[in-house]
Amino acid sequence: MTISTRTLGTTSPLTVSVLGLGCMGMSEFYGTPDEAGGIATIHRALDLGVTFLDTADMYGPFTNERLVGKAIAGRRDEIQLATKFGNERRPDGTRVGINGSPEYVRAACDASLERLGVDHIDLYYQHRVDQSVPIEETVGAMAELVTAGKVRHLGLSEASAANIRKAHATHPITALQTEYSLFTRDLEDEILPVIRELGIGLVPYSPLGRGILTGAIRPTTALDETDSRRSAYFPRLNGEALEANLRLVDEIGKIAADKGCTPGQLALAWVLAQGEDVVPIPGTKRVKYLEENVGAAAVTLTPADLARLESAVPRDAVQGARYGDMSSIDQ
Repeated sequence: MTISTRTLGTTSPLTVSVLGLGCMGMSEFYGTPDEAGGIATIHRALDLGVTFLDTADMYGPFTNERLVGKAIAGRRDEIQLATKFGNERRPDGTRVGINGSPEYVRAACDASLERLGVDHIDLYYQHRVDQSVPIEETVGAMAELVTAGKVRHLGLSEASAANIRKAHATHPITALQTEYSLFTRDLEDEILPVIRELGIGLVPYSPLGRGILTGAIRPTTALDETDSRRSAYFPRLNGEALEANLRLVDEIGKIAADKGCTPGQLALAWVLAQGEDVVPIPGTKRVKYLEENVGAAAVTLTPADLARLESAVPRDAVQGARYGDMSSIDQ
């Protein structure tokens, strides 16, 4: 079982596996870090043809890049490696803020290259837009990294339509990473038309709604006490909102049963069906969930299936904001 490829971007195209692997949860946020499990998952991913790996300097902080670097040692040529800068943290985990200054761009890239143990990054994202620095300055510094051979392609994450235009006019942007799933579709109004106009690919993170779309998160589910999904930072996954959203998940489960796949596979197949320029990066630190996710690439949805899903999960039916604090999201 291996999977096919898709190409992100038209001006600065990057061909990647049709599904990527989000590596964040191997090191932080979703329960206890698991380096051994993470490395095993990355190795299995590569064997299955999942060669598009996604990390960031702030995951850990810094430990996730080291984990990925350890996992890909000796296999660099197989991989499309993406990492991010901009959410500045100290080694003790303290959050400093969003930093898009040219000096920080250069320093962050050099530090990521060292931790990853590579001589170039295939796709380098600005993780969050720094409202105090014109995006042209940030992207200008990122473009210098391309000229220097340290970075091959540039990306943005959670950028507004206006800033996407400004960035792309400064240097071709290959991909926009933002949250997109059956539960998060606001980007369809303005962002998606703009990136398609400009020829920028879409890399959806949290395509499984941070796990809720798999059916695995329930009020009785014992998430690790260190799992950030238990906190008010994720309103959709707590309290009355969770109960309301799980009713939608149950409807997805019925459709999945009829399709002979899991709810998570159906949710991923829906994202994949949104266009050949869309490459979701579901995250996991477990081989069995990776293998389940890869199975989504074999699920074909008919127009009738898509219509049934749209009816089961109307865009405005999901309860709760996607973050408890949206201040870091470029509006």
